[in-house]
This record gives sequence, structure tokens and C-alpha cells, in this order.
Amino acid sequence: MSGLFVVFEGGDGVGKSTQTRLLADWARAQGLAARVTFEPGDTAAGQLIRRIVLDPATGELDPRAEALLYAADKAHHLFQVVRPALARGELVICDRYVDSMLAYQGAGRVLDLTEVAGIAGWATDGLVPDLTVLLDLEPERAVGTIAEPDRLEQAGADFHQRARQFFLELAAADPSRYLVLPAREPRGWIAQQVRGRVRELSQQAGRIDP
Repeated sequence: MSGLFVVFEGGDGVGKSTQTRLLADWARAQGLAARVTFEPGDTAAGQLIRRIVLDPATGELDPRAEALLYAADKAHHLFQVVRPALARGELVICDRYVDSMLAYQGAGRVLDLTEVAGIAGWATDGLVPDLTVLLDLEPERAVGTIAEPDRLEQAGADFHQRARQFFLELAAADPSRYLVLPAREPRGWIAQQVRGRVRELSQQAGRIDP
């Protein structure tokens, strides 16, 4: 029995890590095996890539080089973490995935979105989440409040606004696979909405009794 793949997306500072943890806690209480993971950096090789792309000391990177580094992290992450967990029938809960690469390296860096999508699709062999939860918030209320921003968080207001808009466009294009939630609603309410959708998916897959 294959597992379920749930991804949290959205801008920096919107609460993805918190909601990832809350979903995992709930899933385990329901008797589901949950694997929490993130991109970039949840492998030994990925940690090196994360340091390059997020450390302000890296300085300016060619946008194409940046996109390829993120794609490399995704390919190895799926190979080492995600696909094995799905093969074991686990609920994989991931903080960021392909949509972040499209929003940040595509729309944010103003690269050709068709080309970036092609690279991301090749790197992931077309693996699509069962559910993508998009936590939406104006960048100035999210990344704009981070005290010590990393290299990507320092990319500027226009960059983050383009990324936010593209996240919303991705969700609008495939509403059955997305759950879009306002990120500044109470965390308990957000968690409840997410649990509802994951419960539906789990019931359909026969993992939780109706």
C-alpha cells in the first residue's frame, strides 16, 4: 500500500513548520505512520545545497544555477527520503516542494516557467502531492518580519510578491488538489482544516475508518 504525500507551501514566515508538526502529531494519534521532512536540506547532500542557496555569504548566484541546485536537492530528497517512506505506506508531510521552486526560482527570479517546470518535473520524475496546503499571507506581514533573513528571504519585496502571486495561481489552476488557507488565522483552526482534508484522503485510501 503506497503512502500519502502532503506538502505545505507558502512564503517564508507563514507558519509551515508549525502546521507540519501539528499534522504529524495528529496523524500519529490516529495510528498513522508519519514522516516529517523538508526542502531543501533533509539529506546529508541536501544540507550542503541548503547552505549554498540560503547562506547570505554565498552572495549572488546565477538564477539558473540556483534553480539547478534546488532541483538537485529535490531529486536526492525523493530518492533517499520521500519515495522510500511512501513505499512503506507512510504519510509523508513535507515543508516545501516543487511549487516553491516554481514560485521562487521561476516567478521570483523571472526565469522561463515552462523551463523551470520541466527541470523540476525531471528531477522529481513527476511525483505530485496528494494534497498541497498553501498558507497565504502578504509578504510584508510574513518574510518582512523575520529578524535575521537568509539569502532568499533578502531577495526583496517585488521578488516575494511575485512568488506569492504565483503560488495562488498554481492553486487556482488545480483547486481539487490544493487547500488555500489564510496564514494568520488561529493555528488551531488552520490545523483543523488541514486534518479534515487529510482525514478524507486517508479514509479514501482505507487508512482511517470512516
